[in-house]
Amino acid sequence: MFNWAKQTLANVVGTEEPIYGPSAIRSVAEDAKTTPYTELKRTDLKWAAMDSTCVETQTFYFMGDNGNLAFCQVIYSNVAGIRTTCQFNSKIFFADPSKPLLWSSTPLSHHEFSEDKTGFYATDCALELSEDGTTYTIKSMNDPQAIVNLKVTRVAPGFVAGKDGKTLFGTDLSDPWGSMRHAFWPRAVAEGTIMTKDGPVDFKGKAFYSHALQGMKPHHAAARWNFVNFQGPTYSAILMEFTTPPSYGATVVDVGGIAKDGEIITAGTSCGAKHLKTKQDSENDWPEPTEIRFTWTGTTKDGKAVEGSIEGSFGDRVDKIDVMAEVPGFVKKIVAGAAGTKPYIYQYYPHQHKITTVLKLKIGDEEITEEGRLFSEATFISETN
Repeated sequence: MFNWAKQTLANVVGTEEPIYGPSAIRSVAEDAKTTPYTELKRTDLKWAAMDSTCVETQTFYFMGDNGNLAFCQVIYSNVAGIRTTCQFNSKIFFADPSKPLLWSSTPLSHHEFSEDKTGFYATDCALELSEDGTTYTIKSMNDPQAIVNLKVTRVAPGFVAGKDGKTLFGTDLSDPWGSMRHAFWPRAVAEGTIMTKDGPVDFKGKAFYSHALQGMKPHHAAARWNFVNFQGPTYSAILMEFTTPPSYGATVVDVGGIAKDGEIITAGTSCGAKHLKTKQDSENDWPEPTEIRFTWTGTTKDGKAVEGSIEGSFGDRVDKIDVMAEVPGFVKKIVAGAAGTKPYIYQYYPHQHKITTVLKLKIGDEEITEEGRLFSEATFISETN
């Protein structure tokens, strides 16, 4: 009972959680032992729009044929069922490193969902999924500095790890108090523009889509994140990894996959990220990675063994985000209540530094090496020990 009371307080105020240990988390990797991944249907892309504490995002990453990189994101967040807010974010990293990145973040008003919960609408903003479930259109006129009009069409199936993609949190896992789920379109094509004050920036090229639901306080669910989105001429490789705080045993959960046009090569939870070299960031003492290795293992549908890896230095970060400086005031109050929480995101786009990234792939006896473009993030929120 005391644990429950502390958990309730933690949920509302954002205080640190007690140590429940690894028995209070059921990783999606458990599910993936029997069902490595499940291909998505249109209904799997519905917004959950929970009426309790959560952060839900739909994020689209664009790699233009012209070398520019961008992402656009709708965030739905609910604080303890008391206050719901929505935000539209967009960011452009230009192929020309002398051009400063463009960052836009605007609160949305009068949000609503389509009847089937696949579409999101707000004043001057619309995110819609086509009837056949293969194409999203993303439109936003909330910021005159970044008017978004983009279309994303998947060219490979989408997936979740396991049967439903969910990792569960709680001392009674039949009635969990929290959850985490990721659904991906690993390989897609894009068209359209983001209109800036200097004119339109074209994003005809490759794309990746991530739908994430953190059904609890984000800093309670994860202390660290690693993310990579690699897009090559033939193959795409994506990976999302989080490490829980010590309250859930510093458990590492990975979800990732490798795809090509028309098919998923392999997907599931048998993947991972490792920081091979780091340097101490003098501003916050986090070990900023300077060299990273991402790996994937699994089997194809016809039983061939698959191994994939991307390794190396991605050059200087293209941005460092002090999350507390970006989040709205009311979120800041909640997170500030959690001792030792100092979230920073390090972002990497090696292409801007003329660094080539290579996916090494082995499918059965066939060895493949493919050059492509990569966007990666390393996020530090709180200590894991």
